[in-house]
Amino acid sequence: MIPVETGLERIIQTRPGWLSGLRIGVLCNNASVNRQFKHVIELLDTVYPGCITLIYSPQHGFFAEKQDNMIESDDSMDSKLKIPIFSLYGKNRIPTSESFDLIDLLIIDLQDVGTRVYTFIYTMSYCMEMAKKLNKKVVILDRPNPINGLDVEGNCLMPQFSSFVGRFPIPMRHGLTIGEIALLFNSDFGIGCDLEVIAMKGWKRNMFFSETGLPWVMPSPNLPSPMSALVYPGQVLWEGTNVSEGRGTTRPFEFFGAPFIDPNKIRSALNNTPVPGAVLRPVVFEPTSNKWKGVLCKGFQIHVTEPRRFQPFQTSLMLLRAVIREHPDQFKWKPPPYEYEFNRLPIDLIIGSQNIRQRIEKLENIADIITSYEEDLQKYRRIHQRFYLYEK
Repeated sequence: MIPVETGLERIIQTRPGWLSGLRIGVLCNNASVNRQFKHVIELLDTVYPGCITLIYSPQHGFFAEKQDNMIESDDSMDSKLKIPIFSLYGKNRIPTSESFDLIDLLIIDLQDVGTRVYTFIYTMSYCMEMAKKLNKKVVILDRPNPINGLDVEGNCLMPQFSSFVGRFPIPMRHGLTIGEIALLFNSDFGIGCDLEVIAMKGWKRNMFFSETGLPWVMPSPNLPSPMSALVYPGQVLWEGTNVSEGRGTTRPFEFFGAPFIDPNKIRSALNNTPVPGAVLRPVVFEPTSNKWKGVLCKGFQIHVTEPRRFQPFQTSLMLLRAVIREHPDQFKWKPPPYEYEFNRLPIDLIIGSQNIRQRIEKLENIADIITSYEEDLQKYRRIHQRFYLYEK
């Protein structure tokens, strides 16, 4: 295996001289480390001592300590460098011009997970917009898409369902690294800032995270492993329902269930056919937090056996339809609020479409639903390949 070098490791090796003497801001969290687990702030301060003037943190906090949506982080202070840490998931989700005035350049080093609803890429986009407004440069230290950079899946978000869990018309599984999607946002969605991506070395588009040789550090509390990231593009749908997505267990997003679910009925609704690339194992679990806290839930764990065959979004649509079919009286859509949206249904924001939710309610065939958005997905495939920085 050729070890993958991240953008962070590349910039520390090359030490570009044009960074010297600039006031540097860094958008990062606890997962912004090299393979020796040294943090981006420590590494940059060693190479460019005294240059870092502020830190921004995304959703879940600088230490990825906040468990759930709409749990805000306060601004704080870095204890070693004595510089401010401004939360971009607190009183502000867009960086203020006053904080941007403290820097000449913003470095972004975040581990994205390849899914449209993960908010890190939108925090990045707001920073890029402020940089454009104030004529500041943005540098992205690229990292792997943990669920590979070839597969795309799901419908493209409809503009009327734009929110902090989906600003732009991209599919649920977008197939780009954070650097590549920054280039897409910058070019095709009108941001137009001064942007540079420090590319990785050794990463191939077909790689899953386990093939990179890099350590996995949780980018957020409920993605504890690359496997949880792989099921996430589908299993995140349960956040818009009264079914537990496994928060409050040791296997978030791999587990799902509710007190009213009968696993045998769900299997029957799926015609007892195998899930491509995965095995559904019946489980009983008791969440320690979040939905159904302290209540016995029945459901399944998704064991992905063949990652290259597994289609997380399609799989979870099938499971969602089965639960609605077999438990129509107990199943409910989660009401607002969700990610600072107080009127629209959370499930519509997550899916990025009201139509798909309505079709699932009518128990329409999942294959027909997938066909309905395939043309938009093909258009996206042609567009997003223009921003590839890496080969297959």
